Amino acid sequence: MTGMQEQVSARRLTAMEIFAGLPQPALRRIAASGRVRRLAAQTRVFSQGNAPARAHVVIDGAVRILQTGRDGEQALMRFIAPGEMFGAVALFTDGRYPADAVTMVETLEVSWSEPELLALTRCYPDLAINALRIVGRRLQEVQNRVRELATQSAERRIAHALVRLARQGGHDTPNGTRIAFPLRRKDVADISGTTLYTASRILTSWEKTGLLQNEHRHLTLLEPGRLLCIAEDAAV
Repeated sequence: MTGMQEQVSARRLTAMEIFAGLPQPALRRIAASGRVRRLAAQTRVFSQGNAPARAHVVIDGAVRILQTGRDGEQALMRFIAPGEMFGAVALFTDGRYPADAVTMVETLEVSWSEPELLALTRCYPDLAINALRIVGRRLQEVQNRVRELATQSAERRIAHALVRLARQGGHDTPNGTRIAFPLRRKDVADISGTTLYTASRILTSWEKTGLLQNEHRHLTLLEPGRLLCIAEDAAV
C-alpha cells in the first residue's frame, strides 16, 4: 500500500484551512496538480535533511514530526491531523526538510513541489495568506510550549497538550471529545516534555477519576472543561 497513487477531489480540499476562501475552479486546479499517495502506518513521508522539499497536506490519517539533533537525540515536534499542512517551511528556507515525518496510521496525503506551489500562490494570493496564518499560529504554539516547559508542572503541561490535540484533531462523541489519531503514552510524554513514567502515572489517574478514556490508544476527553481548568491552574 505504501506509495500507492490515488486522486483527490476538489471537494476534499474545501474544508481545509490552507485552501479557505478559494473558488472551486482554483481548488480543482490545485487538486489536479498535487501528487497523492496512500501510505501504510509507520511509513516515512520524508527524512530530515532531504531535498528537494515539497508542501504536504494530510487528507486522512495522521503524521508524527520528529527532529534529530547532532547528538542523535530525537525530539517530537508536532502531530499532523487531517486537513493540516506540513513540510512547507522547507520551501521558504534552504529547501531541505528540517525534520522526519512518519505516518502514525494509514494516511492519505497530497503534496506539491516548490515550482507548483509558487505558481499556485501567484495565481491565488489567498493561498499565501492562509499559509502565513498557519505558520504564525504554529509559532505561537511553540512559544506557549516553551513557556509551559519552563514554568508549569508536568500535570498542567499534559493537560495543555491534550486540550490542544483535541482542538487540533478531535471530534465530539456522546462521551466527550475524541482525539482523531492514536497516541502512545510516550507520545504524550514527549509532546509534554516529561518522562514516560510521569505521563503514565498522570494519565492513569485521570482515567480512574473519569477525566479521560483510553480505548486502544484513542483518547477521549470525557470532561474537557475540567482538563482545561487543570491546564490553566483554575478551580475545578
